[in-house]
Amino acid sequence: MMKVYLYDTTLRDGAQAEGINYTVSDKLKIARKLISFGIDYLEGGWPGANPKDLEFFQEAKKLDFNKTKLAAFGSTRHPRLKVKDDPNLLNLIKSEAPVVTVFGKSWDLHVESALATTLENNLLMVYETVAFLKEVGREVVFDAEHFFDGFKNNPEYALKVIEQAVRAGADFIVLCDTNGGSLPKEIRAGVEAALKIHPRIGIHAHNDSELAVANSLIAVEAGATMVQGTINGYGERCGNANLCSVIPNLILKMGVEVNCQDNLKNLTRLSRYVAEIANLHPNPYQPYTGQSAFTHKGGVHASALLKDKGTYEHIPPELVGNHRKVSISDQAGVSNLLFNSENLGLSEEEVKTYGKELVAAIKAMEHQGYQFEGAEASLELLVRKVTGKLSEPFKIDNSKLIIEIKEDGRVLSEAVVKVRVGDTTIHTASDGNGPVNALDNALRKALLEIYPNLSELKLTDYKVRVLNEKAGTEAVVRVLIESSAGEKSINTVGVSTNIIEASLKALTDSLIYFLINNNEGTVS
Repeated sequence: MMKVYLYDTTLRDGAQAEGINYTVSDKLKIARKLISFGIDYLEGGWPGANPKDLEFFQEAKKLDFNKTKLAAFGSTRHPRLKVKDDPNLLNLIKSEAPVVTVFGKSWDLHVESALATTLENNLLMVYETVAFLKEVGREVVFDAEHFFDGFKNNPEYALKVIEQAVRAGADFIVLCDTNGGSLPKEIRAGVEAALKIHPRIGIHAHNDSELAVANSLIAVEAGATMVQGTINGYGERCGNANLCSVIPNLILKMGVEVNCQDNLKNLTRLSRYVAEIANLHPNPYQPYTGQSAFTHKGGVHASALLKDKGTYEHIPPELVGNHRKVSISDQAGVSNLLFNSENLGLSEEEVKTYGKELVAAIKAMEHQGYQFEGAEASLELLVRKVTGKLSEPFKIDNSKLIIEIKEDGRVLSEAVVKVRVGDTTIHTASDGNGPVNALDNALRKALLEIYPNLSELKLTDYKVRVLNEKAGTEAVVRVLIESSAGEKSINTVGVSTNIIEASLKALTDSLIYFLINNNEGTVS
């Protein structure tokens, strides 16, 4: 079985993505997760580029790397400096990382235009840099920057560059598709040519043509034994090869041995952890690890899945730590209800009895603008209502909002609500920093004396979507509210031409759902 080494550059190349700005603490947290996952090489940053990366390498000395190797990144020596006088190279050594990755120009255009030096001097720079780092006892990975563009433009020179790195003792030669514009057939040709010079070839692909994962896999197929990439594909411009796709493809589809294969079931958790630290919303449609990667919406799909899970899934989601989900939407049929019957509290008999009525109700409400895919709590309440199993713990008789704009620009919001709980009517008012907050405060004020555990429920997210923008201020809006009580999330939805009414519907659903599921409502 072929073995491939995984080289993660989330902390360096991934940090170049627009919108990502890791702190040293962030980088250390991600590093611990990658080490635990079993990544072979972990690139910590460029210690000569900024103080943050210098600090990271100092703090990284305290980590237990187990079998993972820490790599420091830098460039070949300056065109007009000797290696022993180049501050960037000295910082690489000072980092004490056991692996040093240096990039050198392999495209003649870059040598003459960007570096403003001669082709001969660039060859010398590559040789002297690698030799210098080998002399001080480092494992050296040489990244041939823009290799595939250079190979297309001047193949003889591009190969000469990697020959110099090999002659100086480089342990791995990594071919970089730096601009991300190469096609798989060009990747294969470049890898096959490089393998005639050195047996340990790697691939570093960017995603500007949406081919980074495909190009990485074709490189392995051609004989490359190192793949560089990032978690979630983070990186400059369109990003890097996404290791969250590369890894399961190597293991499950290509039968390649990688050190982290026993931890494949933790891949989804790793993907979402890195997204959280990067402060980016996880891509729900990301293959393998995305929330929607194994979500099925069509009724035909759900019907087939009930018979055989493999009918509409290329792998069991559990292999990568993800899970299967069948949505209830206007694309749904009774099969979708059957698939979700346990989560919805329905017996098979109840699905047969109420299935068509439920599907019709869902489709009618989605026609109005409702969406239950991200509002499972509202869906469950609808199911309870149709099946006669819902007895609401409170009713809102009426509500009134007063919004006052002061001369100094201050906006004051006050809500007045009349709530009925059984035979008791509670009339109360409260203010807030906005109309929705005022309504939330007034409702809670009315209900807390009767349902004190309502204080555990916190509103954590609030989203508004305009459904028919061309209608202007008369447009229908959909409000999605996420609340939490401990680790449990409650997602509800409301729709109306009035944003306050839509908000009140979603807010009321969240309160009712919480109370019912905490035995505060009567369920017949």
